Amino acid sequence: MNEKSSSTDGKSMYPWQKSYRSGLEWTKKYTSEPHFRMLERSVEHFGDHICTYFVGKETSYKEIGKLADKVAQGLQEMGIKKGDKIGLFLPNTPTYIYYYFGILKAGGVVVNYNPLYSQDELEFQIKNSETKYMVTLDLKLLFEKCEALMEAGVLDHTIIASFTKLLPTPKSLLFKLFKSSQLSKISASPMADRCILEEQLLNNNGQPQPVEINPEVDLAVLQYTGGTTGRPKGAQLSHANVSIQTAQVVDCCVMLDDGTESIMGILPFFHVFAMTVVMNVGLAIGARLILVPKFELEDALKLMRKTKPTCMPGVPTLYNAIANKKPPAKEAVASLKFCISGGAPLPPDVVEKFKLISDAAVIEGYGLSETSPVLTCNILGDEPKAGSIGMPLPDTIVSIRSLDDPAIEMPQGEKGEICAKGPQVMNGYWHAPDETEKVFVGDYFRTGDVGYVDEEGYFFIVDRLKDLIICSGYNVYPRRIEDVIYDLPEVDEVTVIGIPDDYRGEAPKAFIKLHKGAKLSAEQVMEHLNKKLSKLELPAEIEFKDELPKTMVGKLSKKELREEA
Repeated sequence: MNEKSSSTDGKSMYPWQKSYRSGLEWTKKYTSEPHFRMLERSVEHFGDHICTYFVGKETSYKEIGKLADKVAQGLQEMGIKKGDKIGLFLPNTPTYIYYYFGILKAGGVVVNYNPLYSQDELEFQIKNSETKYMVTLDLKLLFEKCEALMEAGVLDHTIIASFTKLLPTPKSLLFKLFKSSQLSKISASPMADRCILEEQLLNNNGQPQPVEINPEVDLAVLQYTGGTTGRPKGAQLSHANVSIQTAQVVDCCVMLDDGTESIMGILPFFHVFAMTVVMNVGLAIGARLILVPKFELEDALKLMRKTKPTCMPGVPTLYNAIANKKPPAKEAVASLKFCISGGAPLPPDVVEKFKLISDAAVIEGYGLSETSPVLTCNILGDEPKAGSIGMPLPDTIVSIRSLDDPAIEMPQGEKGEICAKGPQVMNGYWHAPDETEKVFVGDYFRTGDVGYVDEEGYFFIVDRLKDLIICSGYNVYPRRIEDVIYDLPEVDEVTVIGIPDDYRGEAPKAFIKLHKGAKLSAEQVMEHLNKKLSKLELPAEIEFKDELPKTMVGKLSKKELREEA
């Protein structure tokens, strides 16, 4: 991409540099550090501030810091050494936060696990990552999976924290009285001798031995990708990756005020978006994190009315659900100053609907697990450019490369593969050098997404390379078809995939979910599409569904629909 132009001082310039707002420097260089230093600073600056709000119980920064220190010392006394992998098998709770930083301070590596994973998925990730210990709660839903993994000889030990100790005293007593059947009796487990209770682990003075960390080399997190093209791969995120990424996002969020924000933690921390944008960024600025262990729309809106969050990172389906709530959820979102959308493209009509009930700025960002995750965003405080994923973060170069030869840069405005380099880009995939080699061209990471950059340096996504549908030898982009279908007011959600076609080789198929009570026929959809799409882009089939499959974080998922087709 011929993206550099000559600036007035004779130095080369990227188009986004002239669009950067005053006070935010794209040329800023960041200093890496062990990631746990960030929490130590926040404990020092915001010690008495509320760090977490969980089901009515508040915990201060000072308390979270002490617990992290105790975890670190407890792990070291158990024999955990630098580089050992420890899994977090947890919903959004204070437990997740102090174990995350305790593991890092002990020299260990955090491996995030999705609590909804199947036994096979968990077994693969444990073996592949070489996870030694798993941290979970004594809830049956969680512990019994770990118990089965220990029985199968896949998992060595499990560290179990008490769920009821996370609750305010009245709720804790009520839970024990009326919901005790949801708790596991660890002492009665056949794997009891391989279980470590949290009270044992934390029985120390919270003074772990210092561990020498090389931020650029030593891993902080193994973040497994979704595995849409095969087995998941572990993205190796170093201390430098996650510490600098946190600083980059904080710098771009110019509307954030240290020590005063309340961030809605709906997205699960085991997902890289929430780990960075909710947890790490929130902790860095001394925010109160409102933790939601399980998302239910009505419960979340009730919690928002009570706690009055100022910021809500989310995915498009979250904003869509709130925007379409009847009656309108204006009171619940009244306190929001801004919302950050990621994880999937944000349809413009969802933004417009959300604006009808909220004055909050809604901005879109973009990234991947392999980039910690944020590469670009619309800068908070500026008017976002409709449909754009924004500009590169400071110290990040984004380049559009030829779909035929990724070594060739494309001219401004032309489509190609989005490639990037910066301090947040992973150190490669764990135990997968061949896969690592495939996703780099020189020192640029190949995202697999197709897009372009405009004259002001704003980037736009057209589609994903692996989602391309090849119709009669021509590229057809599902995103283009989806956007046109979203123009129909009756449509709530839509996903387009490619299916085998005798004549075209592949053809698009659209799966549509309508708004409750709405009526729409396939003929009406096709009548609308005929006016706006080429013949090649027209779906061969349209299927209406009551629900469309989604990932754990609420992104529409094509994987299940492909398998079904």
